[in-house]
This record gives sequence, C-alpha cells and structure tokens, in this order.
Amino acid sequence: MVTGVKTIKAYASEDIMLNRFDKNNKEAMDVYYNADYFGTMTGPTVNFINNLSLAFVAAFGAILFLYQKLTIGDISSFVLYSRKFSGPINETANIVNELQSALAAAERVFRVLDEETEIKDMDNAVTLSEINGTVRIEDVSFGYTKEKQIIKSLNLFADSGSLTAIVGPTGAGKTTIINLLMRFYDPDSGSIYIDNYENREITRESLRKSYAMVLQDTWLFEGTIFDNIAYGRENTTQEEVMNATKAARIHSYIMRLPHGYNTILNEDGINISKGQKQLLTIARAMLLDAKMLILDEATSNVDTRTEILIQKAMRKLMSGKTCFVIAHRLSTIQNADLILVIEDGNVVEQGTHDHLMDKRGAYYRMYASQFE
Repeated sequence: MVTGVKTIKAYASEDIMLNRFDKNNKEAMDVYYNADYFGTMTGPTVNFINNLSLAFVAAFGAILFLYQKLTIGDISSFVLYSRKFSGPINETANIVNELQSALAAAERVFRVLDEETEIKDMDNAVTLSEINGTVRIEDVSFGYTKEKQIIKSLNLFADSGSLTAIVGPTGAGKTTIINLLMRFYDPDSGSIYIDNYENREITRESLRKSYAMVLQDTWLFEGTIFDNIAYGRENTTQEEVMNATKAARIHSYIMRLPHGYNTILNEDGINISKGQKQLLTIARAMLLDAKMLILDEATSNVDTRTEILIQKAMRKLMSGKTCFVIAHRLSTIQNADLILVIEDGNVVEQGTHDHLMDKRGAYYRMYASQFE
C-alpha cells in the first residue's frame, strides 16, 4: 500500500484500502492479544499452585505442631522442600512462551533450509575466459511447472557477432528464452551451447559474466551514480564511465546535477525518472566488456528521439558481440541479422525483416498493426 500509493490515489481507492487495512490490522491485533493473554496465564497459574502448596504445608504443619507431632524445624524443612521443588517448575513456566516462539521460528528457518537450491556446477565444469560468442539452441523444451510447457522444441543458431531479435505477444516465452540462456533455469529437454560447450558444462559464474544485460525492469542501488554505472567492473576510471554515459546520452543530465557523478541515488533510484534510470543501466552495460549482450525492451522508458540516438550508439557498441534483443517496437530491430517470431512457445517464423515482410505472415501482421 505504501509503494503503490500513487496508483491507489489515481483510482480514488483510499477508503477501500483503509477498510482493508483496518480489517487486517484488527485480525493481527486479535491474534497478538490472544497470544499474550494465554501466554501470560501460564506463569501466574503455576505461581498460584506453588503458593497454594505452601499454604497447605503451613496450615497442616501448624496443626501437627499444636498436637506436638512436628517441630518448627520440621515445618521449615518442608517449606524449603516445597520451594526447591517448585523453583524449576516456575522457571520452565516463565520461559515456555520463549520456547514456543523459538519452535515457531525454527519451523520457518528449516522450511527455508529445505527449499531446493540451484543445482551445483559439475565437478569438471569449464570456466569461460576467451569465447567467440556462438550460441546454439537445439530442440529445447521448458516449463516452469510440469503441467504447462512454455518453450516447445526451440531451435536457434546465433553466430558470433550477430544480432538476434525475439518478438511476439506478451506471454509467448520471450523472457523465458533469456532465462534459459543465462541458466537461471535448465531446460527440461534439449541443450544450449556457447561455442562448443553445453550450458551445464560451464560454471554459472563465468557463464553469467559472459553476458551484459539491460532489462525493462531497471535496478539501481543506494550509492553514487558513478558506483551504479561502474557496478560489475573493477578498477573503472572516471573517463571510462563518462565515455559510457556519453554513448548512452545521459552524461549531460548527470553534469547538471549538483554533485555530478558523486550524486547519491536513493534506494532503487527513486529520485530520478524511469527513463533516466534506464539510460544509467544502459551505460552500465556499455561499460561491461562482455562478449554477449541481452536487451529486454531496453529503451521502453525513453522518448523516440533519445531512442534513435541510443540505438545508433548501441549498434556501434554491439559490433563484434552476440546480441539478443527482446522488442515490442519493431522499428528498433529492422536491421537484425535474425528475427524470431514466438507464439505460444513455438518459433512460427524466422528470418530477416525484409524476408518476413515478403512472407506476409505473423511478423507482417505485427508490423502492420504498429505502422499502418
């Protein structure tokens, strides 16, 4: 509700959200009240029973003393026995709430520990260093759940230095292909190769360092603009960062800020616009010297004029690198070496822009819906 307050106000839903919060708040309050109520009953109840036993000892001891069956020393001994016996019980009663909280916390901790981790790298996994950047996907099928497959028998060959564009409707499986390339998931069947190495034969760290990524959902951390751009590359100089920002068309904006490259960004960069955040992440990718590049709607939050300038700069940057571009705006991928049209996890068409336009198939219909 806090992070989405603008949306709530835009839809005039403040009263609905307040009522929902009041309901949840009351449920939480009732649960905490019951927990404290029953938790605080244990200690006093045990203390009452212990004090009641002392009262019985004193009463019966007094009666027996009057009848000269016991001495004062015997009564004192029984009182001490009762105290010694009840002491550990009192301590246990006082910490029973802590024990219950610890058990509940332990249950959650073990639930996390029992979650499946990423499959470990193979013992003889290869560490990528110098690669050509040839990517080959052979008959790959994948689904996030066993019941529903997203990718079905996908085949793809991307030569070193080529630009492959992936287009299709929302939910067709475009981002899933990127997840498989980066090995966030392993395919259910089939294989993915970088040069002549199968993905599962490569260490995850070296595999992911071989890619530079610019995603539609930008990510910045709290720190200076310089640190955000230089993230992922050690010993970066000011000049290298400035060259990247100039190519991304964000340098002039940074220089207008009070502290320039030393300006502190808030967490997730909420004190700059979405378009500026995206330009910063593009500059970060430009600075990272990776052989392969993944762009997922990388210019979705910038204006058309800036997008054209960035496309020219990025085309120069992408020279000699194997690039995968997910795009909805087809004007940005007309010069791609290969365009894949994905529908329902299947490649229904592939080829260059001119070739697909001549076929007058799915790609032609998508292009016509945007420009005619």
